[in-house]
Amino acid sequence: MPNDPNYLHEMLIKNQYLLPKNMEELFIQYLDLLIKWNKVFNLTRICDPKEMVLLHILDSLSINPYLHGTRILDVGTGAGLPGIPLAILRPEKKFVLLDSNNKKTRFLTQVVHELKLANVDIIHSRCEDLHPVHLFDSILSRAFASLEVMLKATQHLIDQDGRFLAMKGVYPESEIQEIPQGFKLLAVHKLVINGLDAKRHLVCLTKED
Repeated sequence: MPNDPNYLHEMLIKNQYLLPKNMEELFIQYLDLLIKWNKVFNLTRICDPKEMVLLHILDSLSINPYLHGTRILDVGTGAGLPGIPLAILRPEKKFVLLDSNNKKTRFLTQVVHELKLANVDIIHSRCEDLHPVHLFDSILSRAFASLEVMLKATQHLIDQDGRFLAMKGVYPESEIQEIPQGFKLLAVHKLVINGLDAKRHLVCLTKED
């Protein structure tokens, strides 16, 4: 079943996103590719087009206000979440999408090609093995790992004043208690997505001085 552009438009408006038509078309194009490739590559458990709009597009866009700087890394990006929707919304920022699963990075390479996303690079690698020339202002994770694992695995990739932005469901009390030394909790933001009845939080951290 293809995605309904009217439903996407309606939910974007309901969540205060007044976007140009070409941007909405890119979201639809991305979801259509995801549905097509998912039949073969098992990229996401969420298959209903309306749920995809809420749980993939709007959930990803909800962290837009907290993006820090211009160079963004999405670790364990999977099917490109939250990186692809954010890259569509924020073409002025540079996004690097990282995953160790070859099938997923093949899919994302096709997405970038078909959507002509000039601000996105896809890297097939484990984050521990990545050693970029330029460090990142923000490191995002959506379903990657616990806070402790994420911080330890990516600490060599963050710029001096960079931010770690970890998307979580319910308030991650136990994970916050286990934040390792050398890192500082800045805030936990409750994410509200109109139309989605689920608890969502964003944990923002940085390295200690």
